[in-house]
Amino acid sequence: MAVDLGAYGVWRRARELTTDFARQVEDLGYGTLWVGGSPPADLRIVEELLDATDSLVVATGIVNMWMADADEVAASYHRVAARHPGRFLLGLGIGHPEAIDRYRRPYETMVAYLERLDAAGVPREALVLAALGPKVLRLSAERTAGAHPYLTTPRHTRMAREILGAGPLLAPEQKVILVTDPDEGRRIGREAVGYSYLRLVNYRRSLLREGWTEADLDGGGSDRLIDALVLHGAPQEVTEGLSAHLDAGADHVSVHALGDDPMATLRPLAAELGLKDR
Repeated sequence: MAVDLGAYGVWRRARELTTDFARQVEDLGYGTLWVGGSPPADLRIVEELLDATDSLVVATGIVNMWMADADEVAASYHRVAARHPGRFLLGLGIGHPEAIDRYRRPYETMVAYLERLDAAGVPREALVLAALGPKVLRLSAERTAGAHPYLTTPRHTRMAREILGAGPLLAPEQKVILVTDPDEGRRIGREAVGYSYLRLVNYRRSLLREGWTEADLDGGGSDRLIDALVLHGAPQEVTEGLSAHLDAGADHVSVHALGDDPMATLRPLAAELGLKDR
């Protein structure tokens, strides 16, 4: 891997990111800041975050292939990578059929997009794919540095590592909230995933492959599914859940702190994880 992500990073939607937030993430010791929510092809936000920090890696999680022209993305990649070598990872994905009118032949679209990036000289070791199922996981291992799965559990991480093999990067996203009351944690979790993500066919298929049932997915999600998708509890409990991904074969975990004040979660987790001591 040409880009060193560190063991833990932070996932945040592009529209919620500021340069001050990026500096705080770096100061806490997180290795990578993931720019979520389909950032545009110009990648200006990535450049701004890198300009504002010294060593933090910035990764996209993810650039949507339907919405961002491959040639423009390639030109943007070269601009950003030349300015900040070794600090940018380009995450790409295909999105969801519920959100894209022209969603057709997704696998073939991904292959064609990667071929255009290849032709434009974007190095494969600077790319990752938002991969969930076996076919795209294999593609991520063959054509990029690895995979950045979203809305998964350590069950998926273990399955993904078996498919990827020993070499490729595996960097799952994990939602967290520091709430010790289980009922409150599940309420927040259902609001975050149960009435939106669990209705999307790609995520439903992925979770069913993990071994969850239709009953787990319906009605906002069963308690045990919500507990797995949105870790809640005291810092020690949450960090144990994050470490479970590493134990299952992940190289890096992207921490997605829920709530209006993510730093209220990220600070104590950084201390519990000992990030400044690494």
